[in-house]
Amino acid sequence: MPAEQPVVAVDRARHKRLAAELPDVALLIGDDAIKRGGAGEHLHVNPATGSAQAAVPLAGVDDVDRAVAAARAAFPAWRAWRPDHRRDALLRLGSLIRRHADEIARILVLEAGTPLSGAAAMPSRAADYLEYYAGLADKTEGRVVPIFPERAFDYTLPEPYGVVAVLSTWNGGISAVARKAGAALAAGNTVVVKPMELAPFSTHVFGLLAREAGIPPGVVNTLPGGADAGAALAAHPDVDKISFTGGPDTARKVLIAAAAAITPVVLELGGKSGDIVFPDADLAAAGAFAGAACMRNSGQGCVMPTRLIVQRSVHDETVERAVAAIRAMPIGDPLDERTQIGPVVTEAHAERITAMVDDARRHGVGELLIGGGRCDGPLAEGAFVPPAVLDHVPPAADIAQREVFGPVLTVHPFDDEDEAVALANATPYGLAGYVHTRDLHRAHRVAAALDAGYVSLNGFAALPAAAPFGGFGGSGYGKEGGRAGLEEFVRTKNVYLPLG
Repeated sequence: MPAEQPVVAVDRARHKRLAAELPDVALLIGDDAIKRGGAGEHLHVNPATGSAQAAVPLAGVDDVDRAVAAARAAFPAWRAWRPDHRRDALLRLGSLIRRHADEIARILVLEAGTPLSGAAAMPSRAADYLEYYAGLADKTEGRVVPIFPERAFDYTLPEPYGVVAVLSTWNGGISAVARKAGAALAAGNTVVVKPMELAPFSTHVFGLLAREAGIPPGVVNTLPGGADAGAALAAHPDVDKISFTGGPDTARKVLIAAAAAITPVVLELGGKSGDIVFPDADLAAAGAFAGAACMRNSGQGCVMPTRLIVQRSVHDETVERAVAAIRAMPIGDPLDERTQIGPVVTEAHAERITAMVDDARRHGVGELLIGGGRCDGPLAEGAFVPPAVLDHVPPAADIAQREVFGPVLTVHPFDDEDEAVALANATPYGLAGYVHTRDLHRAHRVAAALDAGYVSLNGFAALPAAAPFGGFGGSGYGKEGGRAGLEEFVRTKNVYLPLG
């Protein structure tokens, strides 16, 4: 099916030329850069062209053991670094990422198909997180506990856990790694970062720049790998904490593996976020937002507002504006700055998304307003999926309950505020919520009623580095970002001293 919006043809020659400049990924363990992993290699395919562009070494179980051992050996010295020295090292790393921002942005496009219009901001976001956590490195303090001061002195000590396993997914790239690793490093932990084999290049650059920034060998280790490497890390008895981003099925496996060593876990999982539009909203803005926000990065974001929950009296106008906004979004070559919708990450992912839309159509679930099928013509060779909008979808339908992680919007009319909140909360997820209204009292009332870890009013979730982010229920637990994100990697020790 042809795209219903402007098409930007893929410049295959440019993709091929830039693919030759991709970093030669290695396993960064301690001082070493290992070109051959114990689990063989993964042939990375450019999602925009469908062509193989690099062979990526995959970590095996022995490589995981070596990386954890390197992180364990480096931990005492890194923990003992003066906090202001850790601060300065993280600031240098942030500065290096900013210096290489253009190069990193191109890498993000090639590794996951992220449009350059979005990828260009990700290195800056990575540096923001590193700089924010650098600022907290020398501000992690204990406190005096006021108990019978004439008889005892009691105080607390914040301490790092030790070795932190960072299991990162493919769509966050270097910014997601910086958010996790920056907090862990600032608190005095060492890290073993395992990016998915689908998008290993920007994480490799993160590891190289960490070395260049003067962070000692073994403090930051990077291991591209598949499920076996992830399982080995999650079950490793010398890993002290795990930070995982991904889907709920993999999260359950991580939790089972971590249970053997009783290793604590932070989970940042998926979402099925509701976007509630009340009739007093700025409908032009709300409708444009409803269409464009859920299609960013081809809908491949856990925080996307993928369910439009709109009051019946303004349903037609809002949906019309949403569809118009989608039709105005150019789809195609992610290296072209005009492109707003690129390919999805793999051909298999494209087929899964298409199958979900086809299944909904086959079972008469809602009315398909646009989309369906696959892009043809100049986009036929890549993993391109045209945006789809399904109207009047029953709330219990599979496509309204399961995370699609693709360019699909479902629409659900409501009659009153209570029904809107009930619809928004009627999924297993609880990551984000969106509310459009001019009524300040209603905005705060509904925000309080939403069972979500992050609520955005009349706009998109900005997620600044200082803001805590994380979900409830099926969207996981724990926080990333903000001071709460640092506290995930600090454990508290109490010290009691009798005075007589």
